[in-house]
Amino acid sequence: MKLMAVLAHPDDESFGVGGTLAKYAAEGVEVSVVTATRGDRGRFRGHRSGDAEHPGAEALAQIREAELRAASAVLGVHDVRVLGFHDQELDGVEPREAVGRIVRELRSIRPEVVVTFGPDGAYGHPDHIAISQLTTAATVVAADARFPTGGTAPHSVSKLYYIAWPQSAWTAYESAVNRLSCRVDGVERHANPWPDWAVTTRVDARCVWATVWKAVCCHESQVAGYGRAKELTPEQHQELWGAQSFYRVFSAVNGGRDRETDLFEGIR
Repeated sequence: MKLMAVLAHPDDESFGVGGTLAKYAAEGVEVSVVTATRGDRGRFRGHRSGDAEHPGAEALAQIREAELRAASAVLGVHDVRVLGFHDQELDGVEPREAVGRIVRELRSIRPEVVVTFGPDGAYGHPDHIAISQLTTAATVVAADARFPTGGTAPHSVSKLYYIAWPQSAWTAYESAVNRLSCRVDGVERHANPWPDWAVTTRVDARCVWATVWKAVCCHESQVAGYGRAKELTPEQHQELWGAQSFYRVFSAVNGGRDRETDLFEGIR
């Protein structure tokens, strides 16, 4: 069985779905991470681009890609692919090119299950929203032989999921780590919790919370501002990293209102 996460930045794999990736990797599932950018426009240990302490875009990209690969190895993910689009510009890329790049990875890896951000982008981040839209399109056209990608055979994904943080998850995260927000076109965007009834799938990852925290710590360039997290008790860490919620966008193998506890329900 194969699980593929398609995300926007280095560190999304650990902060966003680290528990899920580590849990399934430990169970023997082949887990892959596809990251759209190298995080080249981000901060470095809290310093913005242009600050004297910031190493510059290319150097930061190299640092963050190395952190991504180190964190993925901790999670048990040995297949990491970086598409190389620019950070903070993902919503402006040519759609057919970006969708085609993701389609190539889908047809190469051939996963049964794909996870990505929801249309809310977690807290309205444009790159997160863009990768949700691009990945959703790619899972559809990957099965269409009329969409050329250079020799790879079409592939039908069995299940697509969006990350769906409910209020309880955001409360735990923001009280323990940091409040997430971003300013887009002059408007401040904040976390947008999913209603609990909309969560179709909840994965219990309590057994791997320590692994997730170790992976998070690999992203040293980004976690410098999260000093509070280092003071958490094991119980708080388990609450933070030990439960993952998803919305099942489509499934060719199951359905209904019963809440799943396994992304591979209907496939195993």
